[in-house]
Amino acid sequence: MAVARKLSRGEITREKLLDSAEKLFALKGFHGVTVRAIAREADSDPALVAYYFGGKRELFDEVLLRRAEQLNQIRLQELEACERAAGPEGPTVEEIIAAFTHPLLDRSIHGDPGWKSYFALIGQITNAPDWGGAVMSKYFDPIVRRFLQSLRKALPDCRDEELFWSYHFLSGALVLTFAETGRIDSLSGGLCKSSDIEAVADRLPEFIAAGFRRLCARDAAARAERARAEPGQDA
Repeated sequence: MAVARKLSRGEITREKLLDSAEKLFALKGFHGVTVRAIAREADSDPALVAYYFGGKRELFDEVLLRRAEQLNQIRLQELEACERAAGPEGPTVEEIIAAFTHPLLDRSIHGDPGWKSYFALIGQITNAPDWGGAVMSKYFDPIVRRFLQSLRKALPDCRDEELFWSYHFLSGALVLTFAETGRIDSLSGGLCKSSDIEAVADRLPEFIAAGFRRLCARDAAARAERARAEPGQDA
């Protein structure tokens, strides 16, 4: 049985700085947080941010990387597991989307409080047009492209344009879910709650899969109609 390695004092300090930065960045955004505030939250010296990370932007990058690496590994494992279980025909669209979303939703429900901060931070970055796209591409594009590869097999007649738009809508649904704004609470008169991530996990794969299939089928029908309308097609 493996024994957990005891962290050194330096490693503990570094993790405390990452946890504090994650929390404050999620609450106030990158530009609303100072290195001094992060150090104070971590009960540490501001000079240690420079020592361990180099600066605020490097610390921010490390905050993103720390959990992104975990998520990407787990998502890939879940996708590969569902592909193996499905056999030669491959997994369904619902199973692929569940493998993509489950690791995130499960950690939002059952993970440590830092996961809530992390997902809130991801929501902020996704909605930042000046630099959010570049940051998200850096950390998440490889795993997204791997899932799109699996979706192409499940939807062989679907053009990439429709797959990318469908993923765009999936990404938006996840960002809104993690924001937990309370909007659905008010709209539904308390019938639904934005904090009920389990309800989202139960519904999201089926809902999103239907959207993928509908856009792909609509595009295929439009292409077939254009082909019939071309001169000489009826000869």
